[in-house]
Amino acid sequence: MAKESKTNAMRMLERQKVSYESLSYECDEFIDGIHCADLTGAPYEQSFKTLVMEGKSGGYYVFVVPIEKEVDRKAAAKAVDEKSVDMIHVKDILKITGYVRGGCSPVGMKKAYPTVFDASAGEFEEIYVSGGRIGLTLKVPVKDLLKVTGGKLAEITM
Repeated sequence: MAKESKTNAMRMLERQKVSYESLSYECDEFIDGIHCADLTGAPYEQSFKTLVMEGKSGGYYVFVVPIEKEVDRKAAAKAVDEKSVDMIHVKDILKITGYVRGGCSPVGMKKAYPTVFDASAGEFEEIYVSGGRIGLTLKVPVKDLLKVTGGKLAEITM
């Protein structure tokens, strides 16, 4: 079997001595988080998607929310001290994060952006996030994700 090539997310976790479990699944193009969870067997409530938004000030922010929920833009803006936040355009994801749509991990982006995990992540020892490419999910301890990303927990979903 061929050795799996590492993503930036995996390399960063390893550099920080964070143990994680990688789960690969067959997929050639973007699918939503629910389908990813179905393919990996990850529980929905522990599976999180990574959203990148731009604040009114022009800064970028990363929000990590449960796959079955939507981000509350007012609460998200408040969590990062912005007047408002809006999703970045799909065409800008690679340029801003270094990742493609459907493979955007909160770990190992081109730059370290302020990162907020929905407060519900704090209910679990580990959560599932994108591994940095389509077809790869990582199961990572929440406390380590917060440390590696410099992230915080806040109520940011509807």
